[in-house]
Amino acid sequence: MSVLSPLAGDLSAALSFETAAVMTRQAEAGDIDELGHVNNAVYLTWAQDAGTAHWRAVATPEMQAAMIWVALRHEIDYRDQVLEGETVEVRTWLGRASGARFIRNIDIRKPGASRFSALVKTDWCLIDAGTRKPKRVTPEILELFGVSTSG
Repeated sequence: MSVLSPLAGDLSAALSFETAAVMTRQAEAGDIDELGHVNNAVYLTWAQDAGTAHWRAVATPEMQAAMIWVALRHEIDYRDQVLEGETVEVRTWLGRASGARFIRNIDIRKPGASRFSALVKTDWCLIDAGTRKPKRVTPEILELFGVSTSG
């Protein structure tokens, strides 16, 4: 399992690559596949860890108990390999919200790299923890993430 850093950045204004919340990961032996680089599934784990950490960092304990985020769809583009021992920055920021759904963007790249190793776009759905039914993303939730509720 790779080494995880805490999430950093302006967690209530993570709206672009430049303002993203950031954590770092260091690839360890268990993350490496038969080709000698980080396995594609590990990138997805890193993306989910960053998104989950972001929610937990901004939501109150009551909100976390009442609401659950589930992934509906992932799009992943792979561009640059990460080798054992290398460190990456995992940046996450929010995209469009619509009804119960919220797009989350994740950019995984080596520090200072001009090209990403993996770019992930996940369509998350907010679920009511009690009923297990979709729940509309409210202005209160949008405000937690610094997402404008106007126009």
